[in-house]
Amino acid sequence: MAASCHFFVAGLLLLFSGVLSFPVGQEKRDATTCGYQSCHATKPTMLNVHLVPHTHDDVGWLKTVDQYFYGDRNNIQHAGVQYILDSVVDQLLKNPDRRFIYVETGFFYRWWKQQSSSMQQTVKQLVNQGRLEFVNGGWCMSDEATTHYSAVIDQMTIGLRFLNETFGICGRPRVAWHIDPFGHAREHASLFAQMGYDGFFFGRLDYQDRARRMNAKEQELLWRASDSLTPPIADLFTGILPNGYSPPEGFCWDQLCTDDPIRDDPDLEDYNVDDVVQRFLRAAKTQALVYKTNHIIMTMGSDFQYENANLWYKNLDKLIRYVNDQQGNGSNVNVLYSTPSCYLQELHKANLTWPLKTDDFFPYADSAHSFWTGYFTSRPALKRYERISNSNLQSCNQLEVLGGPVSRKGLFGQGDSETLRKAMAVAQHHDAVSGTEKQHVADDYAKRLAKGWQHCQVLVSNSLASLTGSSAERIYCDYLNVSVCPLTESSSKFSLSVYNPLGRSVTWPVRLPVNGTAYAVTDAQGKPVDCQVLPVSRATQEVRRSRGFAKNELVFQVRAPPLGYSSYSVSLLQDGPPSSSPQHQAPTSIQNKFLQVTFDPDTGLLSGLSNLETKQTIKLSQNFYWYNASNGNNVESLQTSGAYIFRPNSSTPVMVSSKARVEIFQNSVVQEVRQWFAPWVSQVVRLYADSKAVELEWTVGPVPVSDEQGKEVITRLDTSIKTAELFYTDSNGREVLQRKKDFRPTWQLKKTEPIAGNYYPINSRAFIKDDTDQLTVVTDRSQGGASIYNGSLEIMLHRRLLHDDYRGVGEALNEWSELFPDGLVVRGRLLLSLEPPATAADAHRPLAQQVVSQPLLSFTDGDLNPNTRLEFSGLQASLPPAVHLLTLSQWDQESVLLRLEHQFQSWESKVSSQPVTVNLQKLFSTLDVLGVSELNLSANQWKDEMKRYDWSPEKEEKPLLKTFEDPSVWEITLRPMEIRTFLLRVTFK
Repeated sequence: MAASCHFFVAGLLLLFSGVLSFPVGQEKRDATTCGYQSCHATKPTMLNVHLVPHTHDDVGWLKTVDQYFYGDRNNIQHAGVQYILDSVVDQLLKNPDRRFIYVETGFFYRWWKQQSSSMQQTVKQLVNQGRLEFVNGGWCMSDEATTHYSAVIDQMTIGLRFLNETFGICGRPRVAWHIDPFGHAREHASLFAQMGYDGFFFGRLDYQDRARRMNAKEQELLWRASDSLTPPIADLFTGILPNGYSPPEGFCWDQLCTDDPIRDDPDLEDYNVDDVVQRFLRAAKTQALVYKTNHIIMTMGSDFQYENANLWYKNLDKLIRYVNDQQGNGSNVNVLYSTPSCYLQELHKANLTWPLKTDDFFPYADSAHSFWTGYFTSRPALKRYERISNSNLQSCNQLEVLGGPVSRKGLFGQGDSETLRKAMAVAQHHDAVSGTEKQHVADDYAKRLAKGWQHCQVLVSNSLASLTGSSAERIYCDYLNVSVCPLTESSSKFSLSVYNPLGRSVTWPVRLPVNGTAYAVTDAQGKPVDCQVLPVSRATQEVRRSRGFAKNELVFQVRAPPLGYSSYSVSLLQDGPPSSSPQHQAPTSIQNKFLQVTFDPDTGLLSGLSNLETKQTIKLSQNFYWYNASNGNNVESLQTSGAYIFRPNSSTPVMVSSKARVEIFQNSVVQEVRQWFAPWVSQVVRLYADSKAVELEWTVGPVPVSDEQGKEVITRLDTSIKTAELFYTDSNGREVLQRKKDFRPTWQLKKTEPIAGNYYPINSRAFIKDDTDQLTVVTDRSQGGASIYNGSLEIMLHRRLLHDDYRGVGEALNEWSELFPDGLVVRGRLLLSLEPPATAADAHRPLAQQVVSQPLLSFTDGDLNPNTRLEFSGLQASLPPAVHLLTLSQWDQESVLLRLEHQFQSWESKVSSQPVTVNLQKLFSTLDVLGVSELNLSANQWKDEMKRYDWSPEKEEKPLLKTFEDPSVWEITLRPMEIRTFLLRVTFK
């Protein structure tokens, strides 16, 4: 029978078929033969060796995702995913004992679409019997250092939804599986726990950490992944695999391997069964010495293996047979085909207690001088483009809901959000946004994002046409960061629509490239808006090359309502030369009513920052430096800096310049100091009239390498804050973790790399503090950072390297393009806020969300139609300050997916770190909510049906899951760091 989804409507149960149901025709009894019920029997008195056949298929790395799928460009790497799946299915059908796990749903989806209905039915049977099992299940295996939590949740949701709708309950993974990412984030573990996973396995951790854990038998542990969510909500059993994700040495039987096959005919030459069996028994018993139970796991596969699955399975069948035959001779080793979930089940049955971990697994080093901390910053332009694309996707998803069906097919054609959603999902891969792919693959990721945005533009235009009542063509200017927008540069009258994807009103500075010297701007109520014209900076003129011709920038502040838009009209008043002339003398200070920024008049550099409201003042100097990248010629082990690894050949960075040439512009909208440090480094320090944050807009590149020196460019903030060697970074944009120089919470660190070994990923913010002052830096992309000196915070902005680091990519990180043949130029922003530590989160939490989910600007030429609706909000009122609207997207014709989150940790704000209640029926202005049902975080299980294994920590009582009652069906309460996911049945009012 087909299962039904349940919606609660005014306390009644409403049946609503087909959303999270079993596929039609699949019998419910099939569910009992997959998952944990499909595991082979083990032997409790023996050492049980769980052989897990698997392949690790990168959705892009040395080849593009499509090249990998088809097996194209094998001159780069021999790999063809379609052939892997063809071959594995064929071999599974030949022996019911065989097992295989598959991970990357983005690849499986491609393959599945090409199969006949009879093959699809065959594969469903394999899944229902547990012979083919999905683990992890996201569209990709996401990176953990450089991904934002919202994009991770999205990519997991799209993959798990496909598995759920295709295979039902037997397609739902029980285990998270991150065998290749280069370090592991606490927030990822928290998300996996909230998605319903029973356990998590990974392959890479620091070599010192592994040595200690092997000695203490602590390679399996309980990870408490939140300091705010009540245990065990974010508790996740975590296992560290024994060989990364490769087989034991000597037991790789893929066509890509060179190990000897099992030769078991004694009449033929080189009979080797006895040798293979004895070597395997030694390997198993050696591995068992560093694990806690009489069960061990072996990963039998690796990158893009099983293209000829017969090679693997024929030898594995023999291995199992001949090793188990030794039990008759007194061997206590039992070998079986297995899966990660079957192995996890046996660990759970052992009913042991497990060591508790509360920090994360960064940074990761695989040897003394090889810290994988360079990729925190590698390919900074791609990292920024991914972040912008995430913001655009959220706006696109929301406007698809708010505009209704006409948004998908309307006045401007057929648009969709799915193309960008899938491109973003692929971009979360651990060789995508991480910056660790070959150049042509990075280009492919960017092209996919651009194509997705083109599809979304049509959808957004359709939606805004419906909401505004205007049929005017909409223009999108994607190069405003370098002052390029053909419409604003040439038009004497145009309008600007500002869509705000956040659940609260925002004020946002707009800078438009223009050629006039005076303009009039009016808001949606017809009131004049203060605006000023500034000349385009020299750095911008150089970086935009021939793409634009604007001499000036029109600057003004816009305000947009929650989940809505506001319109602004712009008219040219005066043409001619720039009206604003700079002051060339070094400034002493700029200030608004909230902040004062001081400068050293002798050097032109920052010297101090004051919060005028709280009467705080700190010394603050800032400059740019570069680390000389090791080229491997004169250093131990020949380790070089590369896409993955950061290895400077000196602990002292080189200062770009001790002075900056400056220009200062001051008007009623913005005050800015433009600083030039070198032909390839410049910065603008900006303070807008109503802002409580200082903006540092940096431009770096082309990084010079004519001296044959690779360079890793940083900016460093040196302050009077007494930090006691502590600083703080966010985990995937959510919870903040404390860091300490030359220290690891769970082992005694042997310091080998004083700089690289102290770098951590910064996804959206980092801060330093003492008892009275907290300086928070909000970033516009993922970057690496450290606090090497007390009171300092350094952030790596750009990397240009001349050597590969020998971790597989086979290419130096030396980015250039036709537009920038001398090397890539990168521009970005840092936002600085100074607050007392007790209230700092009240400032940096909403600030970071505003940078991640920035307003979406669109333009129309000429006068607006008088009947145009100039302002709109999709919410009845702003959400409370602690609540963030994380997801609003169309699920099917009658329902939408909604995620609301409490964006504060339990300890960081007296005001905001309190439970908050939201009424779902009073949320939207244009939608009536008819029914609601709660889902798990990844939207592939009903929340009340999500059951997970419970685990006992050492030295603590087993935590019992507490349930909190909401005030009513419609009123839901959010507690600190809680994300709640709902399926809403809606109609338009």
